[in-house]
Amino acid sequence: MTHPLRIGIAGLGTVGASVARVLRDKAGELTRQCGRDIVVTAVSARDRGRDRGVDLSGATWFDDPVELAKSPDINVFVELVGGEEGAARASVKAALEAGHHVVTANKALLARHGLALAEIAEKKGVLLNYEAAVAGGIPVIKTLREALAGNSVTRVFGILNGTCNYILTRMEAEGISFADCLTDAQRLGYAEADPTFDIEGNDTAHKLSILTSLAFGTRIAAGDIYMEGISNITQADIRAAAELGYRIKLLGVAQLTESGIEQRVHPTMVPTASVIAQVHGVTNAVAIETDILGELLLSGPGAGGNATASAVVGDIADIAKSRPGFQHGPVFGRPVKELKPYKKAQMRSHAGGYFIRLTVHDRAGVFAGIAKRMADNDISLESIVQHSDGVAKATEKTVILVTHETTEAAVRRAVDGITKDGHLTDKPQVIRIERAG
Repeated sequence: MTHPLRIGIAGLGTVGASVARVLRDKAGELTRQCGRDIVVTAVSARDRGRDRGVDLSGATWFDDPVELAKSPDINVFVELVGGEEGAARASVKAALEAGHHVVTANKALLARHGLALAEIAEKKGVLLNYEAAVAGGIPVIKTLREALAGNSVTRVFGILNGTCNYILTRMEAEGISFADCLTDAQRLGYAEADPTFDIEGNDTAHKLSILTSLAFGTRIAAGDIYMEGISNITQADIRAAAELGYRIKLLGVAQLTESGIEQRVHPTMVPTASVIAQVHGVTNAVAIETDILGELLLSGPGAGGNATASAVVGDIADIAKSRPGFQHGPVFGRPVKELKPYKKAQMRSHAGGYFIRLTVHDRAGVFAGIAKRMADNDISLESIVQHSDGVAKATEKTVILVTHETTEAAVRRAVDGITKDGHLTDKPQVIRIERAG
């Protein structure tokens, strides 16, 4: 008879409690699917007395998650503590070294220490599963690691942060400012009290670095990602995008180029007719471009207790289905020692060009001066429009330019030149226009 799979959960917040509840409520169905019982035998949390809406009286409590991770009474350690250092790192390392399988939703831990932890897992012959670390309930890790065998990936991009997508969606739909929308998102629990990690792109960057490693077989390089957040997006940008047939999204993009791999996180204008432009609210979406399959788009809930718990339980179920002696696949799609060094590519030209919004003095010669700076940097303009909507003073005008395909360096040189010419009354806005499925 197959022995039950014994689970230890560290961290009983929204996600941890949801995982325990799903494992209890779906116990019979999971047993039928996996061929063995899955039982939560131990847990660790700061507050034993808190009501989490699930009966954990049959589980052994540990005050220290590291001690839980070492316990011989578990087969799988589920880390839902969070953070890239401290208890999260120490407990995952201890569990792997003890020969336990590990399931985690911790993208920050993997982005910083994933390779070292993967080496331990491979040495011990155990699984390190992390579907919930990227895009919540969307099975993008399994897709890249298993389902696309034989395909060569050329590009991965998507909406990887629900907080930013929620804010941008509401700014467009309701015409409210970024600051007001962020305040409301915090009140509703979609944004943290300190939202910096989300709105400045760090969260998306961590997730993108993991996808890049899986997609291109390289070592994780979370520190080599070009990153911009959404805090500078204004209603003027939202309105201008709509007029031009675009919608603004915060995208994480990783693509293979002749000179290396390009990783970037930034606000992007995507055509309103594209599929990814229709992804609203806290929903996430990931597009994968390959040589055989073409483009695959995965979309679904990117955050929240149930979505994340679904991914965690899926990882646990995969472990339950494995059998002694089974050779587990590498954590990042290939053994750590075979992952290629990450080679950073220069920011290259982007199909569709750039959107540039300039607030300028309303005086003779400004329009011609801007056009000259563009021409001096070999930037071909698709359109240039001047109007006074959305400016604070009667002596100002807004100039909106859309370029044809060009380079980041050329755009920055042109904008710097316009700034030095004394034409601007406010900080310029530059947003990339991305081809998107």
